Amino acid sequence: MFTRARLKLTAWYLLIITLVSVSFSVAMYKVLTNELDRVEHIQRLRQERQLSMPELNSIPLEFRQKIPRSFILDQQLVEETKNRLKSMLIIVNLGILGVSSLAGYFLAGRTLQPIKEIVDEQNRFISDASHELRTPITSLKTEIEVNLRDRNLSKDAKKLLQSNLEEVNSLQSLSDNLIRLTQYQKTNYNIHFDDLSLLEIVVDACKKVANLAKHKKITIKNQVKDFILEGDSPSLTESLVILLDNAIKYSRKNTLITLTSKKSGHSLELEIKDEGVGIAEQDIPYLFDRFYRADRSRTKTDVQGYGLGLSIAKQIVDKHNGSISVGSKLNQGTTFTIQLPLKHAHSHLTF
Repeated sequence: MFTRARLKLTAWYLLIITLVSVSFSVAMYKVLTNELDRVEHIQRLRQERQLSMPELNSIPLEFRQKIPRSFILDQQLVEETKNRLKSMLIIVNLGILGVSSLAGYFLAGRTLQPIKEIVDEQNRFISDASHELRTPITSLKTEIEVNLRDRNLSKDAKKLLQSNLEEVNSLQSLSDNLIRLTQYQKTNYNIHFDDLSLLEIVVDACKKVANLAKHKKITIKNQVKDFILEGDSPSLTESLVILLDNAIKYSRKNTLITLTSKKSGHSLELEIKDEGVGIAEQDIPYLFDRFYRADRSRTKTDVQGYGLGLSIAKQIVDKHNGSISVGSKLNQGTTFTIQLPLKHAHSHLTF
């Protein structure tokens, strides 16, 4: 995240410096060339005056004919000086651009360093707190599960414990998601890249959400064409599971979720399209923010979650040098599009 921000800030520095440098060079070139033209014009007038003097009639014709040629040589010298001046300004601007690139990159790093330290400290706090919560949550969950096996419990007590267990499971899921999110956000977190089959990843992800889709009578239609890409299979599968889980949660019963893929330049595009409740246009820019949940999901749809899944999915895609976008209309469905660098086409089988 900070590497991209540093490069963007460096690019802005370079753009500003380049505009100033080029503008100054153009102005200087115009001033100097105008001065050269003025000197050349004065010289030409002087030579014309000299040629019109009566005293020149006494000069032999063969010598008098050579006088204007000196003016032609002066014109050539002026043009040559202009070209040299132009070349020098171009070289100076390239030098300024090179030095500014290094200086801008350094200054961008210094500018973003305090922000990076704050974000790293925040991530460490979230990660540490999530780890500390794991032990009491696990202990509480175990105790509730043990008590639920007690045959002497009344129905009301069991109902209460089952409700408590659901809340504990939600807290455990929140803790696990926070740990995963902070791991992906670490600048030094490295993913091991291997050659992967897109189709295998999609099939694996579909299997993981099959029961959830079956429970809501939702059909997942896999029309993905197989491509070879470089990446980490578990994390990419996790990102697809998150998107499919999201599509299932916000889809009505007896609807369809369609997965398609295509090649776009040197990248592949994977689309996950549902026929769900859709997302309001004002919510889309914030959809991948941590803990953000659209108003529709909070009020009109009974969906559990803390708004971390899409943030995790985006972090995974970013780690693979890709991008993720969303298009949606209320009551018409949502389409998530993942774009990843393509290694080479493998086959084009439709399932």
